[in-house]
Amino acid sequence: MPDGRPEIEIRGLRKAFGAHEVLRGIDLDVARGEVVCVIGPSGSGKSTLLRCVNLLEEPTAGQVFVGGTEVTGLDVDIDAVRRRIGMVFQQFNLFPHVTVEENLTLPQRRVLGRDRAAAARVARENLERVGLLEKAGAYPSKLSGGQQQRVAIARALAMDPEVMLFDEPTSALDPELVGDVLAVMRGLARDGMTMMVVTHEMSFAREVADRVVFMDDGLVVEEGPAEQVVGAPREARTRDFLTRVLDPAAAAPPGPESAADRAHRSP
Repeated sequence: MPDGRPEIEIRGLRKAFGAHEVLRGIDLDVARGEVVCVIGPSGSGKSTLLRCVNLLEEPTAGQVFVGGTEVTGLDVDIDAVRRRIGMVFQQFNLFPHVTVEENLTLPQRRVLGRDRAAAARVARENLERVGLLEKAGAYPSKLSGGQQQRVAIARALAMDPEVMLFDEPTSALDPELVGDVLAVMRGLARDGMTMMVVTHEMSFAREVADRVVFMDDGLVVEEGPAEQVVGAPREARTRDFLTRVLDPAAAAPPGPESAADRAHRSP
C-alpha cells in the first residue's frame, strides 16, 4: 500500500518538439508503493511524460524528482538515478544473440558490477518471478511476444529498481498473450512496487491502480481513484474517451463529411 511519501514528484513539466508543445505544465506525485495508471488518446503526451521521468526525454521546463533527487538538476548523476528506475517499453529490446539468462546477467555485471555467479542467481530468481525459469537457456527468437515482454520485465527487476515505469507494455502483443504480462504486473503491485503505467487496458487500470490519470492534449484533465475516474468520470472529455475505448459501438457517429474530407477522398 502507498505510504504517503512521494517517490516521484513532477512540477510544472513542459516538453516541446520544435513549435509543438507536447506537455503543457504537468504537476503529479506518485507515492512510494503507489500504482498510477496514465490513460488518454494517442498523442496526449503520456509516453513523453514517462520518458521525462528518467530523462530519456529532456524537459523543456519544470522539475522531476525521484526519491528526493532532482532528475532535472544540472549536476545530477543521471546514471545513478536511472539505476533506481526500471523501464519496460512497448518493444522488448532483448539482445537476440544471447540467451534469456544472459539478457538478465549482462546488465547486472556491466552496470551494477555483480560477479557472474551473483548475477546468475538474481537472473534466475526474477525469471522464476515472471514464470519463465524454464526458458533461461532459450534465445529470444524462440519465445512468444508475451514471453519476451515478461523477460524484459524480469531484466528490469534484476537491476533492483525502486520504481518501475511501463510504457504500453501490452500494445505490441496479440490479445491472447496480454493476460500473462498483466498477471506479472499485478504481482508487482501486490508486492508494493512503485509503478507508473501508461496503458490502454482499462480493466487493468480499474482493478490494479491506486490512482488513474487521464491526459489529453498535453494536460492532466482528470485524476483520482481508479474506480472514480474509470467508473464515474467527472469530466466530459474523460467520459467521451472511455466511451470510445470501452464501448466503441456506442460512440457518437462522426459528423457530416466536410468538403476537405471529400476532396481528400476523391481520386
